[in-house]
Amino acid sequence: MASVYTVAQVTSYISHLFEEDFALKRISIQGEISNCRKHSGGHLYFTLKDETSTLSCVMFASNRAKLTFIPSEGMRVIARGSIRIYERDGVYQLYVTQLEPAGVGEWFRLFEERKAQFEEMGMFSEEYKKPIPRFAKKVGVVTAKTGAAIQDIINITHRRNPYVQLILYPTLVQGESAAVNIAAGIDYLDTLGLDVIIVGRGGGSIEDLWAFNEECVAMAIFRCETPVISAVGHETDFTIADFVADLRAPTPSAAAELAVFEYDTFENTLNLFAAQLSQSMQAFVESRKKELEHAKLSLKVSHPSVRLKAQSETLKQYEAQIKRQMMYLIDQKKAQLSIAAAKLEAQSPLKKVGGGYAFLTDENKKPVCSVNQMTPQTTFFAYLSDGIVQADVTKCMPKDKME
Repeated sequence: MASVYTVAQVTSYISHLFEEDFALKRISIQGEISNCRKHSGGHLYFTLKDETSTLSCVMFASNRAKLTFIPSEGMRVIARGSIRIYERDGVYQLYVTQLEPAGVGEWFRLFEERKAQFEEMGMFSEEYKKPIPRFAKKVGVVTAKTGAAIQDIINITHRRNPYVQLILYPTLVQGESAAVNIAAGIDYLDTLGLDVIIVGRGGGSIEDLWAFNEECVAMAIFRCETPVISAVGHETDFTIADFVADLRAPTPSAAAELAVFEYDTFENTLNLFAAQLSQSMQAFVESRKKELEHAKLSLKVSHPSVRLKAQSETLKQYEAQIKRQMMYLIDQKKAQLSIAAAKLEAQSPLKKVGGGYAFLTDENKKPVCSVNQMTPQTTFFAYLSDGIVQADVTKCMPKDKME
């Protein structure tokens, strides 16, 4: 009769076979990451897949801490480790000790993919770029606390302007946890009211610089209210951080040059400006003095008493002119009146009463021009050349009844 085994026995036997298989002890497998999830304990669980198959994988926290990038969905990688049986579930899986993108080409593919993603989101747009202040007093730095990058920044800053305060947020710049540390440093320094923040590190391979391509770093730079200068690697190195930052510097040294103004040059410029300002002020004062003297002279000439005197003389001239014109008009009117009086005198009836003629009026002083105006006993007046005769009518005879 064939032997009967328990599930545990069979699983243990198969596990032993896997452990004894040399090929499965140290194996490298290439595939695409899917179902990637992180355990609270720091372990990483994911599935490797290709066109036809899938393989469950686990990477413990101790090995995951050595990663230089953050594994993500769709990334093609090479996983190294051993295949063993997980006896509780009776399944085999790859216990990963090393994980890396599948060649340099994969790094660049991921870079271009993320660059296109962030550019489509508008994170590279110039409208979001903040100007770098010209006269920074406080400069924050997010980089490793040791290494050439921070030393270059310190040396150049002190050389250019010893009065500028540097505030360092020491962080990892390489490895899986570096990106999170860098983002935290940017967020923290943004709360301190600094003038500008430098984010960077020295040179390295694309793998070494990968932390500056991670989404959390890009988002931290994008939301930072303090202007950010990215200074990652050498002049030929480009990262996502360079495109999101307000200004990209080719090296950390160049970032310090851009962030810190040169005090000596500035002092000389200030002295030059002060001299120019002094000359300008002196010329301004002299010009104003001349204007004041001219104004005083003009005021003296146009003083109210002077103006009143001139106007008084003008008024007297007007008065004399008016008097002359009035006298002329009076004389002219007198002459006209004399002529009119002479004409009137010539037309007066009294001029005709000489030689036995008389001018007759009734009691109402109306001229008597007809006998029909008179009746017997009517009083009338006869104007003679030498006087007036008052008489009464005794008889009226029309011309046609005269004898």
